[in-house]
Amino acid sequence: MVMIQAFNTGVRSSMLPNSTLPLRGFRATLRSATIGPRAFAFLPAIILGGFWIGGEGALITMALILPALYAVLLPDGKNAGGVIFDPKEVLPTRKALTEHLDGLLMDTAANGRQTLCLTVELDDFSSIAERFGHQTSDDILNRISERLTDALRDDDLLAKLDGPRFAAALAPIRHMDLEVAIQMAGRLQSAVEEPLAVGGTTVYISASVGFALPSRVPNATGTLVLEATEHALAEAQRNGPSAIRGYSAAMHQRIVSHHNLMDEVADALENGQICAWFQPQISTDTGQISGFEALARWQHPERGLVTPGEFLPAVDEAGLMERLGEVILNDALAALRTWDATGLSVPTVGVNFSGVELHNPKLIEKIKWELDRFDLEPERLCVEILETVVARPHDIITRNISGLSDLGCGIDLDDFGTGHASIASIRRFAVSRLKIDRSFVMKLDSDADQRRMVSAVLTMAERLGLDTLAEGVETVGEHAMLAQLGCGHIQGFGLARPMPLEDTAEWIRRHTAKLRQSPTIQQRTGT
Repeated sequence: MVMIQAFNTGVRSSMLPNSTLPLRGFRATLRSATIGPRAFAFLPAIILGGFWIGGEGALITMALILPALYAVLLPDGKNAGGVIFDPKEVLPTRKALTEHLDGLLMDTAANGRQTLCLTVELDDFSSIAERFGHQTSDDILNRISERLTDALRDDDLLAKLDGPRFAAALAPIRHMDLEVAIQMAGRLQSAVEEPLAVGGTTVYISASVGFALPSRVPNATGTLVLEATEHALAEAQRNGPSAIRGYSAAMHQRIVSHHNLMDEVADALENGQICAWFQPQISTDTGQISGFEALARWQHPERGLVTPGEFLPAVDEAGLMERLGEVILNDALAALRTWDATGLSVPTVGVNFSGVELHNPKLIEKIKWELDRFDLEPERLCVEILETVVARPHDIITRNISGLSDLGCGIDLDDFGTGHASIASIRRFAVSRLKIDRSFVMKLDSDADQRRMVSAVLTMAERLGLDTLAEGVETVGEHAMLAQLGCGHIQGFGLARPMPLEDTAEWIRRHTAKLRQSPTIQQRTGT
């Protein structure tokens, strides 16, 4: 009830035309006197007094008048403060918050005070729901909302957004700057991250926070300010978990740029601007080329080479990941035909398959058709799958990966060591090669802990009969150490950066000529 009253008092007379002020003031006073929180405290005494003075007639009169009064003063779908509630939620909704922010913005424009909006989201809350069930996860959200309410002032407003996400609009104060905003964000984050007792166990929850000062939001309205906090939250989550980010002009420019990319990405896929570039992989035993990995690159006519980190999210949001996969697969198989036609020895090409592609129930038939179209054996194609996809398999994904393996394609488990794939899942999906993530390869030649970690992975792979490939090799020392430890193949900038197809023939010839002049790095048996 305190929160409801705070909302009511936050929307001031500056929002309304002068002609409505007397009526509004009378209505607000009457509402506060009759159905405000203080009135409820005196309601039993009022009824008893009426009965004492007027008898049964007064009691009947009050029973008829009070419901009518509530009907007039409390419109459908609203509480005493005018906040629209989701009937399934205790807290106000997004619509209520944006309307409240509109009122605060008009208020601050009139009196020079400043407000702040923050959005808080629990990190990886889906794992909590999977672990404890929906009933317990709902209880956790309710307890978190209580903590956030306690961390706010009486006249601040907390709302519940979608999923494990909350938003708060702070009542205006005279001095609201970046430092105060960061302190407030940290206060809410700390309230969420206090240990939580659930079913006899302690749960630790982290939260990411995004905030926006209306002065930093162009043409600020309640809706735009809330959206700005969500953009800041998304930036925090990219740098999280448990990160805090504020909306800024630079972030606004990145968002505009991202939206422009989304508008352009479909055309770029169709006109050949987005295509496959190729990074070589070599055997540590012989030094010979064992394959190339096909990687998506965008050669923009104005911006030059756009990195995958910039355009892949735009492709995903545009719902074009499957189309991107088709383009890269076509380029990869065409590259094999080109190398074969020119007499260059490239045994395989690796292509990353996204979760969206692996969900396609007709994927196996599609791959068969593509291989037949280019007259290539399935063994020439390595299907690269992220460890995170294997760790949480879907029935269709499981069937597709097994089908591709049965077809004869190699199955590479990409970024191994960064996800949660078990040995059982490695065997179930007939993985043929582990790709060791570059985070384990960095400083391998100078860091004993790194060497022990990689040695353990290589030993496991050997016992399971799996081949291995190390990504992100950048130095001769890392290359030499991987060869000594028994890693089968390597790729990385230390060998070559990804290159367009037309540059691969010259690189292959140079590498082959260099092999004739260089001694072979001896591989150490065992670990």
